[in-house]
Amino acid sequence: MTPSIKGGWRAGWRVGAGLAAGSFLLAVSFGAYAVTHGWPVALTIALSLLVFSGSAQFALVTALAGGGLPAALTSAALINLRFVPMAAATARHLRGGRWRRAVEGQAVVDGSWAAAQRPDGGFDRRVLIGATLVQWPAWVCGTAIGTLAVPDTSLIRAWGIDIVFPGFFVVLLVDSLTARPRLVPVTLAAAAVAGTAARFLPVGVALLLAATAVLLALLGQRNAAGTPRSTAAEQIA
Repeated sequence: MTPSIKGGWRAGWRVGAGLAAGSFLLAVSFGAYAVTHGWPVALTIALSLLVFSGSAQFALVTALAGGGLPAALTSAALINLRFVPMAAATARHLRGGRWRRAVEGQAVVDGSWAAAQRPDGGFDRRVLIGATLVQWPAWVCGTAIGTLAVPDTSLIRAWGIDIVFPGFFVVLLVDSLTARPRLVPVTLAAAAVAGTAARFLPVGVALLLAATAVLLALLGQRNAAGTPRSTAAEQIA
């Protein structure tokens, strides 16, 4: 994923508008998914308002339904671990003191972060923030609509909302493996662990084991190849 945009606030808003369309549909899927798994409407919307991480939110709801609170929180935390190297790479391009930089750092989300990368290896701060400012309202509004308008499982299946999230991550996975084919063994290992564990253990525990397998495999690759710590962290992302 190597975006080529000129930069600036307008470029951020433009790329954000495209990302927001996908985020909106994904958020409708999440809102409906959470409600059908017993989450209150207000809590589901608050989660999107405060967390704004589709993968972690889906993992939290899925794991909580199938494996208890510890597994749910750990799974979500492992999935969001990717933001650590992403934020570290972006930090020097943000402005202001500690508090302002902390606020601007909330703009580090997958699509915005990828779009803000420059050919010289730096980041366009305005693209990063602009793209996220467009996506965030779309994510929250989509969640609200999903919780209020699509709480019925039959509607979720009829509209195909249940395949939006898996389809979204299949696209990301294919894109990542095309760019970094060395991660194919890691992906297959995680799939094998998750598939096997899901047959005998609660869903949340299976998800936790798969995430742990990925982390250990990537760290093993780094140690075997003598890869610097920062590069290994980017692989986890």
